[in-house]
Amino acid sequence: MPVLAAWDSFYVIVGSAAGGLIGLQFVVMTLIAARPSLGAPEAGAAFATPTIVYFAVVLFVAAILRAPWQSLAPAAALWGLAGACGFAYTVVVVLRMRRQTRYTPEFEDWLFHGFLPFVAYAVLGLSAFAASTHAREASFGVGTAVLMLLFIGIHNAWDAIAYHVFVNMRNAGD
Repeated sequence: MPVLAAWDSFYVIVGSAAGGLIGLQFVVMTLIAARPSLGAPEAGAAFATPTIVYFAVVLFVAAILRAPWQSLAPAAALWGLAGACGFAYTVVVVLRMRRQTRYTPEFEDWLFHGFLPFVAYAVLGLSAFAASTHAREASFGVGTAVLMLLFIGIHNAWDAIAYHVFVNMRNAGD
């Protein structure tokens, strides 16, 4: 399909990055699990699990767009479904952030776990509707959404690791 052919390398790169980062996140979570703390499961559901979901959505969309579709419609339907599910999942994440008591979220947490994922998933979902009439523009929307999710995931993974190292490890030494 000509519209997606120009995006070939892009989705190979972001898909590979997402797959690699998923593996790295599992390694980090295994290392952190050696020193669990009270409230860790609730905080993990609010802060760690969404990061894996972001990477998995990027990998999923990259795989969808690398498949040899005869038309853009099935791919658009799938990425639109991913956007809608991601939007709903972000509501769940925000509710989990509010319920957990291990950590008090700051502005940056609300931005990177709530607002920016909402935007990325909305762009992904809305791009599906635009695909039939504005395929080129829709492909840029999808590219923007997956890059946002990839960078949000990288930020959140780094933030979680830094918190664990600089706060939890320091408190464990007290």
